[in-house]
Amino acid sequence: MSRLPDKRLVGNRFDRSLHTYRRSAVVQIGMAARLVELVDRAGAPARLGRVLEVGAGSGILTSALLANHSAATYFANDLAPGSREFVMRAFDGHEVGEGLFLEGDIERLDPLPQKLDLVVSNATVQWLHDLESFFERMVSSLLPGGLLAFSTFGTGNMREIAELEGISLPYFTAGEIEALAGCSFEALCIEEDERRLEFASPEAVLRHIRETGVNGVAGSVWGRERYRRFLERYRMSFPSGSGVSLTYHPVYCCFRRRQP
Repeated sequence: MSRLPDKRLVGNRFDRSLHTYRRSAVVQIGMAARLVELVDRAGAPARLGRVLEVGAGSGILTSALLANHSAATYFANDLAPGSREFVMRAFDGHEVGEGLFLEGDIERLDPLPQKLDLVVSNATVQWLHDLESFFERMVSSLLPGGLLAFSTFGTGNMREIAELEGISLPYFTAGEIEALAGCSFEALCIEEDERRLEFASPEAVLRHIRETGVNGVAGSVWGRERYRRFLERYRMSFPSGSGVSLTYHPVYCCFRRRQP
């Protein structure tokens, strides 16, 4: 069963995990690097004008993008207020004319920055409640020919947790994402892969999830017995090497806003 995330819970948990995110989010770090490669391949100039990053978090994509590009104005958005410190730190040492942090839910943020050359987002749009509406809002903010490049996760993401708990985010297939982008965007690249991480124990899996803040689907607190049963079932169902596995399913998309 898929369930829309609780945005307040998502924001709180990411806020608490910001200081541990970079050491634990090995998949998301790789996704940010790949996303910058796709932006470069799409022809983004070295000197960008106005950029919006959605879900800037601990500044991983911010740093990766600014290592290759300068920006006249860089808007960094995130639900978690603590993200501001990390983003401002990521701006240091890079060529950014004006760096601004926009706190809040991108689906409700008003007004949105306008006349953007590039919108980027790493491992974030799976938390949105209405992806089609998000695309419509980005169309209105991007200049014709502007780029929308993001990474997210597909239907096989964290399948181990979904199988044991019977709940997951409402992930989309690559084809569904392209369809939702509609006729306003030209798809330059859509690709996906699978990353299987190995952990010494189910306890280590849960610690990894907590330290990356990606446990914002259900807010219920586990009792001792439920926790014990989960560990036992995970250990039996998903053995790998000397421990257990956890699967990530990254999806990468790069779109160009069509000319009117």
